[in-house]
Amino acid sequence: MKDINRPAILQKRLSFAPWTDPRTRRLPGVIPVGYADWFEVDDAYGAQMALRDELIAEQPELVLGLSEGARSAAAELFDLVLDLLPPLGFAVEPEAVRRPDGVRVAFDPSDPLRMLGRLVQCDLCLMQSDPEGQGHGEHVLTGGVLCFPSGWRLPEKFMRPMMRIHAPIEIYSEDLAKRVQRLMDGVQEGRGLMRGTAAHSQAHLHDPRSEYEFDHAPEDAPFIRVERQCLFRLPRTRAVVFSIHTQIVRLENLTPEQAQALEDHPIRRAD
Repeated sequence: MKDINRPAILQKRLSFAPWTDPRTRRLPGVIPVGYADWFEVDDAYGAQMALRDELIAEQPELVLGLSEGARSAAAELFDLVLDLLPPLGFAVEPEAVRRPDGVRVAFDPSDPLRMLGRLVQCDLCLMQSDPEGQGHGEHVLTGGVLCFPSGWRLPEKFMRPMMRIHAPIEIYSEDLAKRVQRLMDGVQEGRGLMRGTAAHSQAHLHDPRSEYEFDHAPEDAPFIRVERQCLFRLPRTRAVVFSIHTQIVRLENLTPEQAQALEDHPIRRAD
């Protein structure tokens, strides 16, 4: 269910514009981030969460995946995130969590990723180092809730190592893969890493496409799509969490500083 015919779900502003910071303009372009700045409730929260609720209820096979070996990591992630929610306007009740938009999400310890997908705007992926003992040394995507992909599908990437996941991306060379793997290996408990991607967009928030199914937006597309991506290490299971918070704005809603920086440092096309 690509949301091509749906009204666009837009933010009124970007909380993070990676092209404005020299540290985040170039790959892999990471900066430190802590737990307190991991999650955000922005002005499109209610509309994005309504779409997430619909996708998780109607197409779980497309947006959810969890290997048996990643269940402990998913449970650990749920406990960690739950503790971070109250300062953002969530109310943790005995049998449910009440979201900032007033929706109550019942506790379901048997399916922690499904519940997390209905609480936070971020998509969440679990990456584990060589979970099947194949000796390739790469992190593997062993679980995830992915409602807002930009040109990829969770079922195609599930249980694949990093290099295979990024095979269709020409700039993801072996050298870049080694640099990314060093980042994954180096992520420490409580000290996360943040990076961002930005692209001109047609504003398709839910845009699952198969590998090599390229469909670029025109250069004059009136929207900018930014993905604020974070990496955190889970202390007990040692899995790495890859989170993706997607924001889409109209070009005219960029701040003057963001607009000038975009002119000075053009970004690619997407969608």
